Amino acid sequence: MSYLEVFRVFLRLGVTSFGGPVAHVGYFHNEFVLKRQWASQAQFSSWLAICQALPGPASSQLGFLIGWHRAGWVGALLAWAGFTLPSALVLVWLALYGLTTHATWVAALVQGLKLVAVVVVAQAVLSMFKVLCPGWLTRLVAAIGLALALMLSGWFGQIGAIIAGGMIALLWGSRARQAPSVPATIDHAPSRALGLTLLAAFGVLLLLVPVIASGVEVLQLFDPFYRAGALVFGGGHVMLPLLESATVTAGRVTADDFVTGYGLAQAVPGPLFTFAAWLGALDTTSPGWSGATLALVAIFLPGLLLVAGVLPFWASVSQTPHAFAALAGINAAVVGVLAAAWFDPIAKSSLVGITDWMIAAIGLAMLLWRQYPIWTVVLTLPLLSLGLQWLGL
Repeated sequence: MSYLEVFRVFLRLGVTSFGGPVAHVGYFHNEFVLKRQWASQAQFSSWLAICQALPGPASSQLGFLIGWHRAGWVGALLAWAGFTLPSALVLVWLALYGLTTHATWVAALVQGLKLVAVVVVAQAVLSMFKVLCPGWLTRLVAAIGLALALMLSGWFGQIGAIIAGGMIALLWGSRARQAPSVPATIDHAPSRALGLTLLAAFGVLLLLVPVIASGVEVLQLFDPFYRAGALVFGGGHVMLPLLESATVTAGRVTADDFVTGYGLAQAVPGPLFTFAAWLGALDTTSPGWSGATLALVAIFLPGLLLVAGVLPFWASVSQTPHAFAALAGINAAVVGVLAAAWFDPIAKSSLVGITDWMIAAIGLAMLLWRQYPIWTVVLTLPLLSLGLQWLGL
């Protein structure tokens, strides 16, 4: 297996994957299950379930597992680097070398890219619903997941929906379910000894670094980003309160820079967790490329340690009929949770006027009706936003 191929494919996805974690899962499914057949549907669904059940950036963890399956631990690191570096480099460059985000044309461009997210995420949710919710029970679980995620904000709604989905499917669906005919395992899987080592490393860093960070600037920057990556479920939006407290409240980044970086992070492709690179680059104690690199590694490290550490134990457990039924429920609940995330904050914060609705409708028609490639939507919607802003609409 060519390491270069793994890096090249994920680098292209890192450049073109707009829309956040929901859309990323859709891109991965299309690329690695349908197109390249690097993984089966059973494997992909199982890996998605484990990534959703753990804290951290789910789409990056999923890409990490796909890279590991294809080319071992080197392939996993290359997959992560290829998918992460494009957006991280763009954000750091903008942080260090400037972008006047107060210009009206920049605001219109960012708004157009946010509408791309609305359209692409909507398509991804529909695609996942068709694949992961084939029967009445999984559709019911998806609806319950949507309701819980909307009613209970933040961590409680998201994790509660996932736990409820697994329990409902386990109680009512296990008798009707059989274990998948194709084992949802992973090639080049780490040994159980290595898995335990990685889990121990995760725990030691989480508990020890805060104790020894006092007076050590490098650890003071590393610690809050590592904790954010270790304790956040449900994607990048949920990490904002933790990061704001660690940077703005602590006086390490200004409130204006924080909000500006968050807006730009939503407008670039790749994982939203690369927002950490922007914050690290502007950190008052360790600014520049070194701060950006440290913050970026720190926020992704716990999620990657966890998913690799749990993996050798998950593969055997997931083959039992009861576990497979629970996984089906978890995946269905995830569809509901991601649909809730599409509604709030993606659509709620992006569709603010009639022109936004018009542009989004055009994008949906391009994807769902005319079935144009996603890159055409990425180009078209920001241009429409700029054009309408120029016309004063």
